Amino acid sequence: MSQPKIGVSMLYCLGEPFKKMLKRLDTVEARYVEIVDDGLHALNKKRVNALKQATKSCEIKLTLHCPFADINIASPSKTMLSASLRRLKQSMAYASQLNAELWVLHPGLLTGISPFYPGKEWLQNVQSIRLLVEMSQEYGLRVAIENLPQKYGSIMKTPEDFTRLYKETGLEVGIVLDVGHANLENQTQPFLAQLPDKIWHFHVSDNIGEVDQHLGLGYGKIDWRHFAQSLKRINFNGIVMVESVFNVEESYTKLKQLLA
Repeated sequence: MSQPKIGVSMLYCLGEPFKKMLKRLDTVEARYVEIVDDGLHALNKKRVNALKQATKSCEIKLTLHCPFADINIASPSKTMLSASLRRLKQSMAYASQLNAELWVLHPGLLTGISPFYPGKEWLQNVQSIRLLVEMSQEYGLRVAIENLPQKYGSIMKTPEDFTRLYKETGLEVGIVLDVGHANLENQTQPFLAQLPDKIWHFHVSDNIGEVDQHLGLGYGKIDWRHFAQSLKRINFNGIVMVESVFNVEESYTKLKQLLA
């Protein structure tokens, strides 16, 4: 019988100084924690060493969410694309040093000039993913791509988008099914039905179906009991990461009860 592992993303304290986030790790009940390599928590050698020390003492296992602010792996600008890929490669190196269980990648995004070059953003998205997966093998990392909503300009938001990637590339790359994002597109069940074996990781937070609110579980309109039943049906035994920004501890406890 499969048993999902439950974790907590430190996204909820991204607005706090890095040192304060480190102190929070001492009080986190979860043994699986996702670090966000962005904003005030952007990694460097000193911070990686501090994380290694902090997690060693409390036996926490880490996953790492790649940088995503101003990052676009489908950018039509060679200068911006090069900067994005360089920053992502740096993040991979840090993930490797942290022995991260997974490195979470955001797919490419449409831009204001995408309509003038139909299909080009998809080709660049695929080319960048190929390159990043090749890099990840050098670092011994597992890479999974997160679904993002269409309303935020994402190129990969449906099971069909991911199926297309697999058919075109044959890459060994997983899916991070963000249930909050999927709820905005009514895509949670289609993902679970069509690509259950490709889902390596979950992000869970609630919303009312209009914007990505990162509410605590039970504070939006997502049916979490049905979600828990779906995980049992597909025999999922990876990590389900609470990515709520509000009511984090309450959400963790509720998820633990649902998946018991």
